[in-house]
Amino acid sequence: MALARCAMGLGDEQTAVDSLFLLRREFPGDPEVLYLATHYFSQLGERMSQELETKAPASFQARKLQAESLESQEKYDEADVIYRKILEENPHTPGIHYRLGQILLARAGSSGSTAGAKVEFQKEIEIDPLNAAAEFVLGELARRNSQWNEAISHFTRASKLDVGFSEAYLALGMSLTSSGKFAESIAPLERYTKMQPEDPAGHYQLALAYSRTGNSEASSKQIALQREMAGKQQTDTVEGHAAPR
Repeated sequence: MALARCAMGLGDEQTAVDSLFLLRREFPGDPEVLYLATHYFSQLGERMSQELETKAPASFQARKLQAESLESQEKYDEADVIYRKILEENPHTPGIHYRLGQILLARAGSSGSTAGAKVEFQKEIEIDPLNAAAEFVLGELARRNSQWNEAISHFTRASKLDVGFSEAYLALGMSLTSSGKFAESIAPLERYTKMQPEDPAGHYQLALAYSRTGNSEASSKQIALQREMAGKQQTDTVEGHAAPR
């Protein structure tokens, strides 16, 4: 830890990063290590951002970073202008249509039209067919409109493109259940509950799938787990809001 602090003070980024990763490996879960890593990686990120703006201010990477910052501040109009300018100069830049789709979703809110956003995510996949996030959002848009076959197709691709994308397995299982394909929904839901065992929603959905396929014993076990995890979440929330003595 002293080595990491000294390296950061001297600007020796390689030594600082090596020290932080060594700490993470040797002391996983240690709160002081996690705090130090969060603090210093944030500093390193800020330094890289400043270096990018200084050395290549006209690059699309620098402008994309600027637009992402504006987007995080909900300055959507300003971010939109920068993203579209990048596309004017290079229509095949990956990630830009995805960001435009997110802006359109944010502008639409919970009740607005998502047609424009859907077009942007489809364009993103044309440029980057390996973009699991874009596939997932398209699946969510289809699921909201009860377009189950389309949702299933997108969620399936998202889960195959990124095998660690746990939310894609849950969404796929839920879409299969909603379309009446209960037997097919079991595999992705089992995968999700293994990846996220503390999420009550996964156990509930899996219990429903088991129940609809006649496996009452497995369904009962999942209901018990769902109640246990829901109770644990409630306890954690109460403890987290408890006033210190």
